[in-house]
Amino acid sequence: MRQHTRMGDKLCQLVFDWRAAGAAPTDLSEGSEPSSASDRTGALAQGLMEAVVAADNMRQALKRVRANKGSPGVDGMTVGELPGYLKGAWPRLRQGLLDGTYRPQPVKRVEIPKPDGGVRELGIPTVVDRLIQQALLQVLTPIYDPTFSSHSYGFRPGKSAHQAALAARDIVASGKPWVVDLDLEKFFDRVNHDILMSRLARRIGDKRVLRVIRRYLQAGVMLDGVVTARSEGTPQGGNLSPLLANILLDELDKELERRGHTFCRYADDCNIYVHSQRAGERVMASVTQFLEKKLKLRVNQAKSAVARPFERKFLGFRVIRQKSARLSIAPQSLKRAKDTIRRITRRNRGVSLARVLEELGRFTDGWVGYFWVARTPSVFQKLDEWIRRRLRCYQWKQWKTPRHRARELLKMGIGRYLAWGVAYNGAGLWHIAGCPAMTQSLTNAKLTAMGFHSLHERYLALAPA
Repeated sequence: MRQHTRMGDKLCQLVFDWRAAGAAPTDLSEGSEPSSASDRTGALAQGLMEAVVAADNMRQALKRVRANKGSPGVDGMTVGELPGYLKGAWPRLRQGLLDGTYRPQPVKRVEIPKPDGGVRELGIPTVVDRLIQQALLQVLTPIYDPTFSSHSYGFRPGKSAHQAALAARDIVASGKPWVVDLDLEKFFDRVNHDILMSRLARRIGDKRVLRVIRRYLQAGVMLDGVVTARSEGTPQGGNLSPLLANILLDELDKELERRGHTFCRYADDCNIYVHSQRAGERVMASVTQFLEKKLKLRVNQAKSAVARPFERKFLGFRVIRQKSARLSIAPQSLKRAKDTIRRITRRNRGVSLARVLEELGRFTDGWVGYFWVARTPSVFQKLDEWIRRRLRCYQWKQWKTPRHRARELLKMGIGRYLAWGVAYNGAGLWHIAGCPAMTQSLTNAKLTAMGFHSLHERYLALAPA
């Protein structure tokens, strides 16, 4: 594996070695080096396409695309096949980008179910287009990100969902006990191309970059072999989509700052904090009008509300204010976690307990890794108890017959009378899983030795004392 990786890295170097390709890189305007982000933000950024196709930038983009992996697009090319393809095709692709003739391929539409019902439509670009989008992203981010609001946390270098949730908690603690929770209806599907491109043209003077971005926005969507044209929206799944969303919604951020509001925004999830319900209703009405008239975005009235923070969910958390404001895991997030755990530990799956524990560990490690900032140890303790009981149910079901169950209990040191009595007990699985015979045979320590990852122990390891 290490040898394969080294060979891939060597190929990455060769792909963008301009001397080997027989061409020299074109620098920004008349041989100058790419200007810094601070230089670009005050004036139109020129010669950006040369910066996009520069060898170092492309190597970094290729490395990132390979690390992210992902599914093939409409052409079926995998990430692993990309370096080999580029070795022959890159000079042609590069020239197409430089002379403005490059045209992206359609994206492949994939539908995934949403936790609260419905489906989320993802657009998967080809790996070549993911590479070019990543190269564009690396050049455009230093131009735009320094000018974004400090209240914007989504998909930005050095920003995270944890920071957004903790900022929301601090705002509530400062004395703003009402939240205007705005939900933008199908935001990524409703982005107005003309408005977005006009915002980009304010900062970008390179027509070739603007042209290729518009072509990405307008690239068709392929579903069941049929390509459908797109006149609005920026499909989720493209490397550029989060940055383009932030560029458009930065206008909302600047408007909220101009009005003196305190808010937190993570991508299209925006919470504005106010002192009273009446103030919240005024803000809801005025901001809705701004979004719909200025940015042509639609606010989902059914999912938006003016409420107390503990009644609303923000990035999977809610803010509870008792003696002091603190983060708690939103009930919806806990329910979704339990639904996933139920699916993994479903008793009729027909796979080994070891495999169940492996899948369960991958999920719970990630889940605790995200929600530990809520500082709710009792939630993790109760989940541990509930999961262990489900695992005992699963093992009991796998033993199948009363004779097999009794023998397994005897092997684990359970007394003969208790083992045979439980084995022939007609009670339900959940009742049996909580009886002394099962808790003494499949102890917490034994489940841990078999591969169970305690949520509470992981929480304690992550949460500072």
